[in-house]
Order: sequence, then C-alpha cells, then structure tokens
Amino acid sequence: MARDDLSEVGPRLRAFRRARGWTLDDLAGRAGMSPSTLSRLEAGKRQASLELLMPLTRHLGVRIDDLVSPDSPDPRVRRPVIRRDGLVIAPLAPEGSPIHTYKITYPPVAALPELRVHDGYEWLYVLTGRLRLRLGDQDLVLSRGEAAEFDTRTPHAMCAAGKAPAQVLSIFNDDGARMHTRVAAGDVDAD
Repeated sequence: MARDDLSEVGPRLRAFRRARGWTLDDLAGRAGMSPSTLSRLEAGKRQASLELLMPLTRHLGVRIDDLVSPDSPDPRVRRPVIRRDGLVIAPLAPEGSPIHTYKITYPPVAALPELRVHDGYEWLYVLTGRLRLRLGDQDLVLSRGEAAEFDTRTPHAMCAAGKAPAQVLSIFNDDGARMHTRVAAGDVDAD
C-alpha cells in the first residue's frame, strides 16, 4: 500500500466506529486492544498494520479495502464536444458509461431534417428554447421544461422550433448513442 492510501485509515476507522455509536473503549475491548492503541491509530500516531486492522474490521463489519481505498477519481467529465450537421453535442457522462447523456444544441433551420429510424430508445428534456419533434405522424413542439421518451424505431427528426436554438438534455441507450454521436473526421472539438 502506498503511504497516501494509509493516511485516511485513522479517520475512516473513527467514522465507522462513531457510525455504530461505539466509544473507543467499546471497540478496543471487542478487538482485544487497549483504548490508547486504538486512539493513536485513529489519530494517525500509530502505523496501521494488518495485525491491528483485522480484528477492528471484523468487529466493525467492514473490509480492509473500506479503510485503505484511495480517494475516488476525479468525477468531472472532460470529453470533447462533437459538432455534426449543425448540432453541438456535449457529452455529460464518462466514456463507457452505461448511461449515455448529452446536452445537444439544435440550431434553427429552414426545414425539418430527414426522418430517421434506428434501434434504441431516447429520453429528452428541453433546457432552453423550443424543440420540434416529428415522431411518426405526430408533429410536436416541446417547450422549456417538457420531456419526451420514445422508441427510435419510430421514424423521427428534431430541430429547433422558431428562430432561436434549442438546448436539450438527451439520454440514449447504446444504439441511440452510437447513431447520434457517430464521429467523422473534424467533428470533435478540443474544448
């Protein structure tokens, strides 16, 4: 274990103990050690060893990994923006995420794009502007705050309704994400 991995053992151990409502004497007695040893371990004044940690984790009902796991990775999503067919597609989930989430900006256009059909499902929520959604025989206009969910095997097309862009939060399954975000050379920004 790296030194950094061990630096949080004491505070994590203290948090698990306190979460159970136990005093130093309670846990130390159960684990067969002195309260002063446990106190020094929690304060980082005593080096953690498997010999000390095993009885503590057993009584706390946690794993050693729960005490020594490194911090979580940076949760921010930093993926390039995709520009395709006038759309600006900003990925909002990490690469390989089971949920494909994007903020898509639809520009105002003179005519509705060609209807498309593909495997998948899409859920969308209009953040700003108005979105025209042609879904089979339905021609709908969704305003800010409205949502829609549909099977993408139904012929569909979307664009901004009116003269202002529409920003939409879209969530796709794998098939829908591939269809909407397929990248051609020059379509990705280095933002």
